[in-house]
Amino acid sequence: MSDLSKRMSQQDLLLGCWVTVGHPVISELLADAGFDWLAIDMEHSAITLAEAQILMQSMRATPCSPLVRVGANDPVQIKRVLDAGAHGIIVPMVNSRDDAERAVAASRYPLAGMRGVGLARAQKYGFDFEGYREGLQKNIVVIAQIEHIDAINAIDDILATPGLTGSIIGPYDLSGSLGIPGELDHPSVVEAVEKYEQACVRAGMPSGYHVVPPEEALVRQRVSRGYTFVGLSLDTLLLGTAARHLLATARAAGQDSGRVPK
Repeated sequence: MSDLSKRMSQQDLLLGCWVTVGHPVISELLADAGFDWLAIDMEHSAITLAEAQILMQSMRATPCSPLVRVGANDPVQIKRVLDAGAHGIIVPMVNSRDDAERAVAASRYPLAGMRGVGLARAQKYGFDFEGYREGLQKNIVVIAQIEHIDAINAIDDILATPGLTGSIIGPYDLSGSLGIPGELDHPSVVEAVEKYEQACVRAGMPSGYHVVPPEEALVRQRVSRGYTFVGLSLDTLLLGTAARHLLATARAAGQDSGRVPK
């Protein structure tokens, strides 16, 4: 297991990216780029469990930690991605202390939790179960996704959940729960996010935010506000944005030279 959990507790700045394309070249490139963690998205992508395991295998030679955003707060999904080798989970729609407790319990073996025992990739296919079990108790990462106003209203109770490593704001769904989808600068959204930030400070917990648009100013804004677990866009947006920018630059150069119609 990695030291990501320890680094989160120290509130080191940890930068990650969302992976939505189920090809190992994507995860390998991003891990080699130097991200601290990658979130393999099994909630909003077509990535299967078998593909997720291959993505994690592609990262093995790097210090980058593979996390999986599961599709739901489901103990079966959680144990399967952990058995496949995930260093931790990001759990969507954690709206209460009970939700957080169920996520933590699903990630740990008895007596600390309710996770069933399997011998898969994480346990070296049965050849190092004890080593995995001992490392798991200290290093498993459990991140609650805070993406509903109900979660904001229960944030102190959620963050007080034993075994919870941290949390991360899901800005778009949060705005949707307030009836203003996508209006991230709306006063109601700003107020909700500020309540979250204040609760993290009170709890001494790292705060997290997924900066979806690949824009430097937005990243700087979140880091300057004290966020230490920061998701930097996602694979498709990074690729598409870079391609569009380069293409626009090339077309402008062509127009300046008179080789492309204006």
